Amino acid sequence: MKWVVGSDHAGLGLKLALVAKLRELGDDVLDVGTHDTASVDYPAFGTEVGTRVAADVSLRGLVVCGSGIGISIAANKVRGVRCALCHDTYTATMARQHNDANVISMGARVIGGGVAEDALLAFRTTEYLAGRHAKRVAMLDQL
Repeated sequence: MKWVVGSDHAGLGLKLALVAKLRELGDDVLDVGTHDTASVDYPAFGTEVGTRVAADVSLRGLVVCGSGIGISIAANKVRGVRCALCHDTYTATMARQHNDANVISMGARVIGGGVAEDALLAFRTTEYLAGRHAKRVAMLDQL
């Protein structure tokens, strides 16, 4: 699986741990930053991940900031992105099954490392169900 990932300074530690897990699983990961703890603006990284995911349907995205909220809003500003803020395996699974989410967002100050890893793995392995959900996802794509 191919991923593009990004975070602000608050999400850096969790992002790095999750990138390590993805690479351990054999996934190809492009990290667009940030790469250190200097204060940066999360919209730049959410937008960069979103733009790349929208341009290549084979990509999945991961974004992390302190709460996961701001960076998910930024990613969702990009047409074609369905970024879901997930706090656990249930929300990650539903994001994929019902919403065909292509980017997962997490808050480093909200979610612990073990739970974040479990959520990412659920997002990574869960398939979109389509069916009755397809009409709604199509409606989202028209917004």
